[in-house]
Amino acid sequence: MIKPLLIEIGTQELPAIPFLKELPNIEKKWLNVLQKYNLVSEYELYYTPRRIVLYHREFSAKQKDSTQEFFGAPIDIAYQDEKPTKAGLGFAKKCGVEMSEISSIKKGSKEVLYYKKEIEGEDVTKLLGSMVDEFVRSLKFGKSMRWEGRDDSFIRPIKSLVLLLGTECVEAELFGIKSQLASFVHRDYSYEKIKFDTISNYFELLSKNGVVLYQDKREELILKQFKTIENLHDVKIEIDRELLAEVVAITEYPNALIGKFDEEFLEVPSEVIVTSMKEHQRYFAVYKDNNLINNFIVVSNSIAKDGSKIIAGNEKVLRARLSDALFFWNNDLKRGLDNSGLENILFVKGLGTLIDKIEREKFIAKYLYNEYKNSLDFQLEELLEAVELSKADLMSEMVFEFTELQGIMGGYYAQKLGLSRNISLAISEQYLPRGESSQLPSTLFSAIVALSNKLDTLIGLFSLGMIPTGSKDPFALRRAVGGIIQIVLDNDISFDLKKIFLDLSKEYKKYDTNSLIQFFIDRFDKYFEANASVIKAVVSSSDLDIVTINNKIIALDTISKSDSWRDSTSVFKRVANITQDMDKDVKMIDKSLLESKEEIALYDEFIKITSQTYSSYELELDA
Repeated sequence: MIKPLLIEIGTQELPAIPFLKELPNIEKKWLNVLQKYNLVSEYELYYTPRRIVLYHREFSAKQKDSTQEFFGAPIDIAYQDEKPTKAGLGFAKKCGVEMSEISSIKKGSKEVLYYKKEIEGEDVTKLLGSMVDEFVRSLKFGKSMRWEGRDDSFIRPIKSLVLLLGTECVEAELFGIKSQLASFVHRDYSYEKIKFDTISNYFELLSKNGVVLYQDKREELILKQFKTIENLHDVKIEIDRELLAEVVAITEYPNALIGKFDEEFLEVPSEVIVTSMKEHQRYFAVYKDNNLINNFIVVSNSIAKDGSKIIAGNEKVLRARLSDALFFWNNDLKRGLDNSGLENILFVKGLGTLIDKIEREKFIAKYLYNEYKNSLDFQLEELLEAVELSKADLMSEMVFEFTELQGIMGGYYAQKLGLSRNISLAISEQYLPRGESSQLPSTLFSAIVALSNKLDTLIGLFSLGMIPTGSKDPFALRRAVGGIIQIVLDNDISFDLKKIFLDLSKEYKKYDTNSLIQFFIDRFDKYFEANASVIKAVVSSSDLDIVTINNKIIALDTISKSDSWRDSTSVFKRVANITQDMDKDVKMIDKSLLESKEEIALYDEFIKITSQTYSSYELELDA
């Protein structure tokens, strides 16, 4: 029999970020439980800050009957003198039957012990409690807590449990909470659980009492409210998708309101204001004519029609936050960009302090300057000054408060202190790109500073044998490789992996440079848009200059998609097989020994093609 199934695990408010990190796994983990109990069916997952809901529109009230087969030892081992041996008796015990019930079957070339067991499906009401318990305990949110003297723990205390199969409340217990047909509604309506008797009544109860259960509907409601505010005030709200997901996760009935802060705080860099609003208060930034203005959007979890008190309370809190930020800003400007203190901050054990790292980055920057000096329009001294000051903002009060603004604040301080645009821009862009879709350094000057930072981290950690394994990459070395590849391609600068790593590695503890080169090669398929076999072919037959490799990959990938490619490759393969044991040196060919007009014509055409120069690899490959 098929029935609908509703499961609600009621909790105290779930912290948004840990919950959202585990969210992609929640559906998979419930599916794992369903598969284990042979009860797979389609379902929907809903959540609010105080509940996780699983809803099956159609769920089998009973497991399907199943068959389990057991295979044992070969007959000649299971029996001796027509009597069962320990091996035979052990198999019977494993199957839970007498030896007389065991048969045999042909498996491969041998006849072995065999037992087939018919398993009758269990009633789901006997299984649901265990299933939900396994599911909930499989969820991993990082930190967890204990409550009411219990030994077990969860991300937040469990406050209610609903297991409703059809019209039947299934008896179960989870973390000491017994199942019942009652749920918490929005606190603006009631602090007590309210009873219901059917699944449809459950959805109706929440809807009429301030709980928008469907997370997609909450997001839709927030964005609709944003649009209304934008039209009413002629402003633009910045939609930060991560922040939006957090707000959706912490509200049951979202209500977007616009607040205001004093204009004097706009003296502080916009990144500081936006970060402070987002990280500390979960506010959205507001812009007009592409400029940040002194408004903010708070999404409250309230159904109150008059939001003035909510706005006033949030304005008061934000004023205190921005007052701190303005204080840090002025203090840092008085201090200036000063490396004092960096000598006391360890970068990595074995690589010294941040002062040591700066010195290594200056060495790399000087090396890269000499590599590219013919195409540079700035002086080495300016470049070295940028690297020298690149980590100074780590000692600032602002970066101590907002670590994610390192580099960005240094750039602002450099600008305010009257340093060149090249230096201030390079300091602010030294950590770019910060991810796959991140911006890249906007000038070649900034690119060299960013490359120096990433190269020192990579070479330094490889020289200590600190190479990422599996999914572990605490120093984000894979991201550093991706950043180097992107920067090099964006600036179209020569970057021969072998030459550069051999030259730079002389300043580090000796290590296998080939391991670092291979680490780069292993990342190529992520950053070069081509079939893996095309990338492999180019890498195996080319020098290790990143730009050259990229251009060759594009050329080979393009020609491999042409109509004539299949015919060409069959010819190439045939020739390769014929000549695999021959000397391939064309200079060894004596044209006077060629006899037929076809081979003479072919040879002349070959010499003509190989003696020419081509403006692109595509043209050369085509020829």
